[in-house]
Amino acid sequence: MIVALEDAKRRLVALEGAVKELRNQLRIDEAKEQVADMERETTVADFWNDAEKSSKKLQQIKQLKDKIESYEALVAKLEDTLTLCEMASEADDEDSVGEVLAETEYIEKESERKRIEILLSGPYDKNNAILSFHPGAGGTEAQDWASMLYRLYTRWGEKHGYRVKLVDWLDGDEAGIKSATIMIEGENAYGYLKSENGVHRLVRVSPFDASGRRHTSFASVEVMPEFEDDNSIVIRDEDLDISTHKSSGAGGQHINKTESAVRIVHKPTGIVVGCQTERSQLQNKETAMKMLRAKLMEIKLREKLDRIEDIQGNKANIEWGSQIRSYVFMPYTLAKDTRTGYEDGNIDAVMDGEIDGFINAYLKYISAKPEEENA
Repeated sequence: MIVALEDAKRRLVALEGAVKELRNQLRIDEAKEQVADMERETTVADFWNDAEKSSKKLQQIKQLKDKIESYEALVAKLEDTLTLCEMASEADDEDSVGEVLAETEYIEKESERKRIEILLSGPYDKNNAILSFHPGAGGTEAQDWASMLYRLYTRWGEKHGYRVKLVDWLDGDEAGIKSATIMIEGENAYGYLKSENGVHRLVRVSPFDASGRRHTSFASVEVMPEFEDDNSIVIRDEDLDISTHKSSGAGGQHINKTESAVRIVHKPTGIVVGCQTERSQLQNKETAMKMLRAKLMEIKLREKLDRIEDIQGNKANIEWGSQIRSYVFMPYTLAKDTRTGYEDGNIDAVMDGEIDGFINAYLKYISAKPEEENA
């Protein structure tokens, strides 16, 4: 037991320096000054006159306070665990060994999570994320794979305390989906999920093949940040083809009797967006327009274009050779990222949203190659 406690103490002492370094990397002192300045702003007489502006300011204050409190809680837990470890070692207290080891492991994971958080330095990394799922060629098999990815990212969002909101859903012919869009709301949602943008490949014995043959399927996950409307994207009414239809929730549930769902085609680019989960046709149209602006903005920034007229839309094929990650169910189980080389053999956990290893590996990968990634 003493050996285990001595090992835990070595790990905790090593963490002391790393956690102190995190204070500067996370700019905790700067965050405290920002909170003080912004809280002074809330005392100004006309602060509450603009509800939208005041709401955003309060949200910023909360995010900074959460960041500060989270770091200070980590420091306190490290100090408490180190004290407990030293006391247990001196008293040869076997009952405390399990607690010390569990707390040490938690501190290591939490400090690693905060180191990853530092890598989220992109201009839109703190924004909400919009995820759209599209099957590749292959009919029912590919549509089922797209729905599996929809579940994967929904589970990831829920496990991390994000709000996951279904925006649009189009049922597949026999199973799965033809398309779906979700909004994952919360700080750094886009920063983490930007790694998932691209084509995903599945290899498995198809449940839709009576002969039990192995199939390869493809589906794309499109990830965009939710942008604030800064009027830099101007969309002309004559460039839009707007249609309405009856809504159908995930799995064909909650079918509305009225045509409140809205689908918009941006004719110059061929981009299609839709929304069916708001309470009215007007709200669905507003959300769909927000998604269209986000998609146009994302393409404009990615392709470094000056004019909206230059945007041609995304013409990438959802097929072999373009995948960012492969998921193999047969003859062995393995999920492997083609960019970073990171892999995980626990395919069931991966499909249940356990993808932090892939996300962290990607963030480290692009931080080490900023020039190539931003080219």
